Amino acid sequence: MSDHATDQATEIFVARRSLLFTVAYEMLGSAADAEDVLQETWLRWVELDLDQVRDPRAYLVRMTTRQALNRLRSMKRRKEAYVGPWLPEPLLTSPDVAEDVELAESVSIALMLVLETLTPTERAVFVLREVFDVGYDEIAAAVDKTPAAVRQIAHRARQHVESRRPREAVSASRTRAALDSFRRTLETGDLQGLLDVLAPDVVLMADGGGLKQGAVRPILGADRVGRYIIGGIGKAKVTIAYEPTVINGHPALALRVNGETDGIMAVRLADDRITGLYYVRNPEKLTRIGAETRLTLR
Repeated sequence: MSDHATDQATEIFVARRSLLFTVAYEMLGSAADAEDVLQETWLRWVELDLDQVRDPRAYLVRMTTRQALNRLRSMKRRKEAYVGPWLPEPLLTSPDVAEDVELAESVSIALMLVLETLTPTERAVFVLREVFDVGYDEIAAAVDKTPAAVRQIAHRARQHVESRRPREAVSASRTRAALDSFRRTLETGDLQGLLDVLAPDVVLMADGGGLKQGAVRPILGADRVGRYIIGGIGKAKVTIAYEPTVINGHPALALRVNGETDGIMAVRLADDRITGLYYVRNPEKLTRIGAETRLTLR
């Protein structure tokens, strides 16, 4: 490929990089794997004759989807051997992501956990159709299915997700208010105050990945979750700072010990009480927390 053609390919790819990263991340739940997918896509993209590419955006999305599907199938083995609950890699997102309600909902930790229950093909179809509004013919080319089969898969995946996704979209202001109350109970060790913030059927998932301590299984119920949290803070014997942040387009807390990030706590709300607590401590999933990420649906 000539230098001019390489420059043209680079310009086209860079202009769509945020979009391609978002597609790969929503399919994989891992920023590190999404970056690897983009690298693989780029290496194939620069080898193409661009004169034969009618729609660069559609072509790049198709290439990215295929690479992400291959990686998603290989990740299944890694997740089966994972120590404790597996949570998506949290992303420190820019303010414009939080302002885009549709995008923020699609990358929320709660929804991405729902996507984990889909098959790889169902997840690809759901992400492309429901999040990015890609046409059935384009999706069919990306997942090697007929358009009719893709329509059936999309319908099945949509039903599956709708039956498990959060019942209502909760505003950022309500989430921040709940997190403020939650944070105050952690700072004071107020168990009863914590129980007042938690829904009776709250679920806590703590992902240490075998590298840091975390709950081996999800913890269910306000009393058990409250005692686990307050007891864990007491045993830690360190001073923890709870800093508000925005993770995956939603308010969250960064827990810091001696200025270093120890974990990220994301929440799910219903009726202004916390129904889900998602605590990521695995250091391999916190490497991007210092870098703001821009996601896009365009």
